[in-house]
Amino acid sequence: MRQYDLIVIGSGAAGMIAAITAARQGKEVLLLEKLSKVGAKLKATGGGRCNLTNTLSNNDFMSRFGREGKFMMPALKALDHKALIDFFAELGVETHFPDGFRVFPKTHSSQTIITAMEEEMQKLGIAVLCSQKVEALLFQGEQVTGVKTETESFDAANVIVATGGLGYPMLGAEGDGFELAKQVGHKVTALHPAMMPLKTKERWVENCRADTLPKVEMFVNIKKYKKLKAKGDLIFTKTGIRGPVVLDFSREITPLLSKFDEVPLLMNLTKGMNEEQIRAHFKEEIYKNQEHTTLSLVQTLLPEALSLELCHLADAEPDLSFNKQKGEVRDKLIKLLAWTPLTINGHDGFKMAMITRGGVTLKEIDPNTMASKKLKGLYFCGEVMNLDGPCGGYNLQWSFASGFLAGQLMA
Repeated sequence: MRQYDLIVIGSGAAGMIAAITAARQGKEVLLLEKLSKVGAKLKATGGGRCNLTNTLSNNDFMSRFGREGKFMMPALKALDHKALIDFFAELGVETHFPDGFRVFPKTHSSQTIITAMEEEMQKLGIAVLCSQKVEALLFQGEQVTGVKTETESFDAANVIVATGGLGYPMLGAEGDGFELAKQVGHKVTALHPAMMPLKTKERWVENCRADTLPKVEMFVNIKKYKKLKAKGDLIFTKTGIRGPVVLDFSREITPLLSKFDEVPLLMNLTKGMNEEQIRAHFKEEIYKNQEHTTLSLVQTLLPEALSLELCHLADAEPDLSFNKQKGEVRDKLIKLLAWTPLTINGHDGFKMAMITRGGVTLKEIDPNTMASKKLKGLYFCGEVMNLDGPCGGYNLQWSFASGFLAGQLMA
């Protein structure tokens, strides 16, 4: 049986860059993928456009991951966004950042990234075997010795687990890496779907589906969790909410839904205007146009369908002028415009999740090498670990950086 220096399990961003990095050091590398082709989840990333990374400094980048973010420092020092851009330039992939923040391949196609990495693996002589699901890690004492798949076993003194999480199950995500980690004594935290649409208790949202609302602010209206907040574009759906702000905030909401049946939110839909500013705005608009109805007045701030729903929620007559509404109705409407309540009561689980919240606990992994503290020769990288970030190239950059660092294990 051929003896490999390294076996990499999984052919996503982390797995492929780990294999390339190790092979560039002259190591014999085997990459195992359970699907029929490599990079399936990577191909779907960012709607197929592949937002590789972003232009934040390492410190700002880490801060977006919360208190666990500091764990990434050694990996980001090894491969920050500038080094990642250079890495792909070496492979012939040109990148750019059209909005000054998010970095894409110039083709805006993830297939460009996959093809470049496949060609590099072929050039380096990396053995790639698809349709090989790893069922167990092999080890003797405290040393890993290889892996066992459904059909055979492979020997290596080093194994990298780069299997990803539970997001995109239609692309093969089944949590294999979590089970492999548990087999050798690693702790896996609670797993929650993240970066996904959310469902609401309120049904009025389905009448407001036509528009994207910019710069919406939202926070969790539970005393202990009021520090959880987000800002970004919002879209109402037939059953709830989606859009960039929801994709980001769902990372915080889905764990709360496992504790509470419902999670109340307060949302500012008026680009940060407070009650006093809304009153002043209304006064100015009425001065300019005496013919304003309450509905047309609210429409100076929000789309028609949403304006009508908020009028209904405030018990305001849409066709009546604002000043002819009862005082308590005017106050209620202004309060609703400043902070609109919404109740999250569900989601579609991992089938709609792009990433996983949770994973192999970081306390049992050496951040300087990505090595397991439980089993010599075992390494983890990417989404299989308990570290996840918001939209905007964060999670792919982390996958590439951690994979790169893990691939240097025998430097």
